[in-house]
Amino acid sequence: MMDDSIDTTGFQPDAAADAHLFDSWFDPIEHAVRDRVRSFIEGLIEGELAAVLARPRYGRRAQNGDGAATSAAVAGHRHGRRTRTLTGTFGRTEIAVPRARLMQPDGGTTEWKSAALRTYQRRTQAAEALIASAYLAGVNTRRVRRALAALLGGAVGKDIVSRTWRKVKGDWDAWNARSLTDEPIVRLILDGTVVRVRLDRKATAISLLVVIGVRADGQKVLLAVRNMGGESAEAWRAVLDDLIKRGLRRPDFLIVDGAAGLDAAIAAVWDGVPVQRCTVHKHRNLLAHAPERLHEEITADYSDMIYAATPEAIETRRKAFIRKWRLKHHAVADSLEEAGDRLFAFAALPPSQWKSARTTNAIERLHEEFKRRIKTQTVLPSAETAAMLFWALLASGQIMMRKIDGWRTLATSPIAQPVDLAA
Repeated sequence: MMDDSIDTTGFQPDAAADAHLFDSWFDPIEHAVRDRVRSFIEGLIEGELAAVLARPRYGRRAQNGDGAATSAAVAGHRHGRRTRTLTGTFGRTEIAVPRARLMQPDGGTTEWKSAALRTYQRRTQAAEALIASAYLAGVNTRRVRRALAALLGGAVGKDIVSRTWRKVKGDWDAWNARSLTDEPIVRLILDGTVVRVRLDRKATAISLLVVIGVRADGQKVLLAVRNMGGESAEAWRAVLDDLIKRGLRRPDFLIVDGAAGLDAAIAAVWDGVPVQRCTVHKHRNLLAHAPERLHEEITADYSDMIYAATPEAIETRRKAFIRKWRLKHHAVADSLEEAGDRLFAFAALPPSQWKSARTTNAIERLHEEFKRRIKTQTVLPSAETAAMLFWALLASGQIMMRKIDGWRTLATSPIAQPVDLAA
């Protein structure tokens, strides 16, 4: 008779049950390299100290040609070792660091400090760059440890990620203070976005005001990103005044989102510079003034006008749009007329530039990518962190900006084309 009893040995917990995926992927090359890291680092630091003391460990002072010791003063003496833990791209290892006292001119001594391994250094700069890059890639502080566990041996916690990120602040401060005198900026794109940050222990919405410059060769470059309470005229004026103070020249063309505060700030500092109002923002405004059943028709008429092939065709369709919608839904026509000639300033440029000059999409795409990277963090730690993170995504190369369309014709001056407002 067969035994129907169940063998329960397979359900007993064992050490293998705690193993994780990839734990059994043994790499002899990695293993051998990491085994030799300790002796290599110790040899590097030992060689540095030997050069300072002018003799190796257990060595005597240098000798002259007769074999007698030179009369040169002793530079210092060793006095033991201390154990340090260092984490690098090679993982985590413990090393024995030599100690020494160096003689001073006044007869006293001072502790020798290695230039290769700084005091209190726990991680190599390559490891810190890797941690910061993982954070910039959208991995939140708590998940970085799991993401880099195989490489760094699980020696990275959320506090280490935060401390590493704060080290970027020195570069951030230098970037904010850099001179713009030599920047050949001919065009500016200005827009704002809203992010949630923690202020006084509460989640608060703030505005990031972003300015992108276009150089004479067509390359886009980030000029400023500032955290502000909103997009008021005072907030934008502070951003523009700072750019001018650092040497930014008067631009030839501006592309804006249409916010009243920004328009007022521009009028105060760069009155007379041609301004293009973003056609995408205006399209959203038109739709907001009409019921949903009219959206498709408005979009078709608006696109037919904005994407016409010539300035003359644009003007003809502009008049037709206003005539039609003044009768069909007056608020839509009023909204288009509110934008005025600024909505069509791009038509004065060479047609090859129209695509890049019509909208603030260059900044909008950065906003989208920025928010995608921070979606794992519903609230950022502080307002400055938000601005610094936006800058770091570009400074680290994780987001690249290309040249604008039609950059070869940037040297061409805008054509004076007064637009007939009569409908």
